[in-house]
Amino acid sequence: MTLPIEYPYEPMEAESADELPGGAEWQYEPKWDGFRCLAFRDGDRVRIQSKAGKPLERYFPDVVETLAGLGARRFVLDGEIVIPVDGRLSFDELLLRVHPAASRVRTLVAAHRARLVVFDLLADERGRSLAGLPLEERRTRLEAFAARYFPRGDGGVVLSEATRRLATARRWLSGGGGGDLDGVVAKRLDLPYRSGERDGMLKVKRQRTADCVVGGFRYASKGGGIGSLLLGLYDQAGQLHHVGFCSSFRASERTGLAARLEPLRGGPGFTGRAPGGPSRWSTERSAQWEPLAPKLVVEVGYDHVSGGRFRHGTRFLRWRPDKAPRRCTMEQIA
Repeated sequence: MTLPIEYPYEPMEAESADELPGGAEWQYEPKWDGFRCLAFRDGDRVRIQSKAGKPLERYFPDVVETLAGLGARRFVLDGEIVIPVDGRLSFDELLLRVHPAASRVRTLVAAHRARLVVFDLLADERGRSLAGLPLEERRTRLEAFAARYFPRGDGGVVLSEATRRLATARRWLSGGGGGDLDGVVAKRLDLPYRSGERDGMLKVKRQRTADCVVGGFRYASKGGGIGSLLLGLYDQAGQLHHVGFCSSFRASERTGLAARLEPLRGGPGFTGRAPGGPSRWSTERSAQWEPLAPKLVVEVGYDHVSGGRFRHGTRFLRWRPDKAPRRCTMEQIA
């Protein structure tokens, strides 16, 4: 490709916050419940990448097809891949797409087509990079681009909403998005696009969640199967610290977890703070833990953090194959 922004490109990310900031310098956008995606087109060639820089074309051929059909033949877009099912967005359908068999992906595409919700324009149809412009100007150009090339509100590529009204953003956060929103993102209007950086962008989720690396697991003390996932987060030095556990699985799910986890046994596990040893309540089997290669990421819900750890057990929400393990840092719970 001969675009001014080279593939792969590290997206700008957001810091977690407890409250939305106020002031004229902020723009607010819905945080859609999907997979972050950067989309590149140069003539007949289209590439789409995940937040971690991995190619997504094989999992979302419908998005590639839609982008190839746009009137603009050159661009770089930043957005979120979502899949509507019966009028609501389904994250489970997204997870099903990350499948090794092309025939399975084709079946899923036929049932529910994916959509790209666009919230930034990094290179326009003339081949000019817009990353150095402030968000306020990029948004104006994005709206003009969308009006010209994907004006349909229900097509395969759509423009994400944005507002400068704090009251509207708070309404979205309280449930005004109809259940499709994961939260709200606040962006500084005066800043350029900062590839790989987090300053100038804040995210407030509708519930307290964290993306964690599965650094190990314990077997269940009774009945076989997996008893708990051992969760880790990276510090600034690159050490993976044990921060808690997740055991909120139904009995029918525990045996299936073994097929996902056991092939990763023998990895380094936690390179920083490690899980504790046996307690007077544990059996020999349940006290032992199996270190894993740091490949899997899971999103969990939690209530309190104390001393850099989750105070109580966390709630399993979903697997995050779109998230790079190294992006799971202690900053999420600082």
